[in-house]
Amino acid sequence: MMKLRSNVGVLLLYLLAAVLVVYSLSLVFLSNFNMGNLMVWLLTGCVTGYAVFRRPVNAWFSAGIGRVVFGVLAVLVCLYLAVIAFVAVSGYLHPPTGNEQVVIVLGAGLHRDKPSKLLQYRLDKAYAFAAVHPDTLVVTSGGQGRDEWVPEGDAMRDYLIAKGLPPERVLSENRSTSTEENFAFSLALLQSRGFSQTTPIVYVSNEFHCYRAGRYAAMAGFTNVSELAAATPLRSVLPCYMREALALLYYWVFKTSSSGPMHAMVGLLDLNKKFFYK
Repeated sequence: MMKLRSNVGVLLLYLLAAVLVVYSLSLVFLSNFNMGNLMVWLLTGCVTGYAVFRRPVNAWFSAGIGRVVFGVLAVLVCLYLAVIAFVAVSGYLHPPTGNEQVVIVLGAGLHRDKPSKLLQYRLDKAYAFAAVHPDTLVVTSGGQGRDEWVPEGDAMRDYLIAKGLPPERVLSENRSTSTEENFAFSLALLQSRGFSQTTPIVYVSNEFHCYRAGRYAAMAGFTNVSELAAATPLRSVLPCYMREALALLYYWVFKTSSSGPMHAMVGLLDLNKKFFYK
């Protein structure tokens, strides 16, 4: 019986490695290059490496310094999974009240000049809310990335207008390059239209991103904020949640995404986009 369980465990390990390899390859063709994809590739390498070399790895982990390393890794993995669980539920803590005057949709990448699937989920959620609350103004916020043909804010505005929102209800903020700038630049745009920091707003993002976005909204100066959580496409769940857990830990340490060692790493990844994605 023990041998049968061991064989089943090994089979499941190989199956998991195979699934991760196929999934990692699919990300090259279906997604922009980003930190989340890199983390999935690293996870795939670790699982596949363990599947191939499990006997010597198990032997090393079972004694001496290897046992200590295993204990440390186990604790870190448990903590990381706890952060991921927090990310999963935190996007639903401050739902809209219905009194919001402005909807801010946060950018999430384009494929050339069209919203990515992840961004479409945000835009569809924003459209549904705006359709039920016809007096709200919608701000689409996002600048132009290296591998994008137009600013995200402009493409998002076009998407919502094509779905049926009147053009006069949708403003485009098209200069921001981070979530912090999304809110800072959107506030400046709103103030030019007579709104203020106390204006009730609801921001729209995918559920994994809502907690950190809320912190940046407060940093920008907004004082009356709620969140509208959009779902995440199934194919994007793993890289998005792995990346957001890391980003949240980074935020808790540095309180920003615009400084510190990870900021340099993100810049390096951005410079290499054209190498991976033509």
